[in-house]
Amino acid sequence: MEIISTLFQILFAAIFIYLTFSGGYFFIFSIAGLFYKDPRGKGVKQHHMAVMIPGYKEDSVIIDVAKDALRQDYPQQCYDVIVIADSFTESTLSKLRELPIKVLEVSFENSTKSKSINKAFEQLPENYDLVVILDADNQMERTYLSQVNRQFDGKTKIVQTHRIAKNLNNNLAILDAISEEMNNHAFRKGHRVLGLSAALIGSGMAFEYKFFKDHMAKIKAIGGFDKELELKFTSEGEQISYLNSALVFDEKVQKSQVFTGQRRRWLSAQFLYFARSIGPAFLALLTKGNIDYFNKSIQMALMPRVLLIGLTFILALLSLLLNILPVPEWIMMWMYPGILFWQALFAMVVVAVIAAIPRKFYNFKTLQAVLSLPKGFLLMARSLISIGGANKKFIHTQHGQTN
Repeated sequence: MEIISTLFQILFAAIFIYLTFSGGYFFIFSIAGLFYKDPRGKGVKQHHMAVMIPGYKEDSVIIDVAKDALRQDYPQQCYDVIVIADSFTESTLSKLRELPIKVLEVSFENSTKSKSINKAFEQLPENYDLVVILDADNQMERTYLSQVNRQFDGKTKIVQTHRIAKNLNNNLAILDAISEEMNNHAFRKGHRVLGLSAALIGSGMAFEYKFFKDHMAKIKAIGGFDKELELKFTSEGEQISYLNSALVFDEKVQKSQVFTGQRRRWLSAQFLYFARSIGPAFLALLTKGNIDYFNKSIQMALMPRVLLIGLTFILALLSLLLNILPVPEWIMMWMYPGILFWQALFAMVVVAVIAAIPRKFYNFKTLQAVLSLPKGFLLMARSLISIGGANKKFIHTQHGQTN
């Protein structure tokens, strides 16, 4: 029994260390995010922009999205909307060509977003100053390009903007929207407050055109090209800025199978890039003092928020029950390092979550959605278990919400 008890103590100690690392990291940046202020844009030049919208079989949303992208308050002669059409129907292509946009058809045996963007660069002229990357379901707030334009003053090369929920029509969509806002708060606002690079999301991103084109040419990612980009940027000493006021509306998942597939792709990319980058990042920290790169690498190893909340709650509850129920002492010893530590860990995670959730989500609909958290926890656990091979093939997230 003593051997079994010791093994369980080691197991729970390892779990506690990992959860404390994930929870403590989230806590620090959630608190820091409370002090965020948007950078004041100093750029005065009206840059010529390429608004790229790569899409794979997005016939149901792309026409409305393309039309909406033309309604910016930015001068129309200063930007082009470029739809990169992979596997669209002829009917959709015909309707797109009727719009004052550029339509670039691409086709691959194995499609990826990075391939589509690189193919577009091969066909586009070099007369652009900036490039904005959107997803095929994204819609920009009317002043978006004007706000982005002001951020590029000759020093800034990369700006991640604020991706926000387009739809809150069921519990899963609400939880997805809250999750993204928590990430915006901790991994973008909080990071910028502490002088570190914001995290890229994969869309709602703006770059200096030639700078991005040169870096994208080296990207071969099947999934998680944004992760590969932010590691490459920070390894070179480039900082990623964040603009909270520039809004891009993004469709939140509404079906369990879509949620599982999307998270499976994200988790696979996250752990893959952690394994690839931790060695070089640690070396760069020691030899060059590159904290930003090292931070990006260890960020890939963090436990997803839904799993973090669920596991810390379960383990805090279990430690409490073992303490009050009449169980043998050797079983009580399993929950190393002790009940107070597990309770404190859960409390820290709760405080971080409260700090990171925008006040607009404190309503009855959110309460209803929170009651479905166990389902979200199980879906995330399922995604984690099934991540094997997810980085070897393209997993498409189907969209359908445009309003």
